Amino acid sequence: MVIMDGSGKTYVAKRIRAADYLAVAQLFLQDNFLLERELSFDDIKPRLLGHWGTCHGIDVAYANLKYFFDARGKKWDFVLGPGHGFPALQANLFIDGVLSEADENLRGSFSENLAYLCRQFSWPGGYPSHASPLTPGVICEGGELGYALGAAYGSALGHPEKTIAVLLGDGEFETATCLSSLNFVKLFTSRHNGAVLPILHLNSYKISGPTISGRKSERELFEQIRGFGYFPIMTDEDFGSFEFALRLFEIFYAKIHNPSAKIEYAYGISKNAYANKPPFLILKTEKGAGGPKYVKGKKVAGNYLAHQIPLPEAKNDPEELKALEEWLKSYRFNELVDAEKGFLL
Repeated sequence: MVIMDGSGKTYVAKRIRAADYLAVAQLFLQDNFLLERELSFDDIKPRLLGHWGTCHGIDVAYANLKYFFDARGKKWDFVLGPGHGFPALQANLFIDGVLSEADENLRGSFSENLAYLCRQFSWPGGYPSHASPLTPGVICEGGELGYALGAAYGSALGHPEKTIAVLLGDGEFETATCLSSLNFVKLFTSRHNGAVLPILHLNSYKISGPTISGRKSERELFEQIRGFGYFPIMTDEDFGSFEFALRLFEIFYAKIHNPSAKIEYAYGISKNAYANKPPFLILKTEKGAGGPKYVKGKKVAGNYLAHQIPLPEAKNDPEELKALEEWLKSYRFNELVDAEKGFLL
């Protein structure tokens, strides 16, 4: 079933824009959520706490995964390793309507719900800055990196009906727990288990410097992943490259769970196009992509300075306030929503 078409590309691009906007709005805004007037200091939260740098990559992965699996009518689970990128996760739960099912305070109009979502983020008595047990489907606090891959494999063990995509931060990829969990792939080439798709989010920086994976050559990183028994596939924000990688994943597990099934090879994939090993995606993005490139002469996007709040003085600095307004307007969020009906994706 080939679904790589214009409508899919348009949907994914719009969803990423919407989720990115919501992530930024949660981090900064306490009013003027649809930018109906010029942004002012009064619109900015008095305390800015959260993490932006990984959010765009989370949104890219989630949008592509959702379109790919939903278009096939296939149930899937999403496990997020870098739970400190909670603004992105919560943005997607908000778009999907999952958050409103769990929080009765999100039962008003779209404008009312948007205001509540943003005001309550990283706020006393509201939503934490990290994924937490309050989040629908979350079992662990989001700042403890390392165990996402192990949890994904454990969930799929003995459950062939499960398809689980797990996003790993490249800082997380340095932890002993994550690296040791890569060995679980040896147990998952049986039709009795579910399908697990590891995705390494390679944005090359963590909280205070570069990541090890981000400083490796592509060949060195690929050889590391191959050594554990995977077939590495490098992808980026391009819709087609992500679709290609997900199609390889689909073909691999289709062959395991139903060896006699007729496999449809598409996207130029032949029967010998890849090794007979489970795919491991590497999603390469810029740290803090979409955010400010430079702030007061310092490189932010594509640097560790994008990890947390890239405009920490937006509450009282006119230059940073203006940069924030330009950043928010770049997503053209008003094209993606209706104040009463909600999202137009």
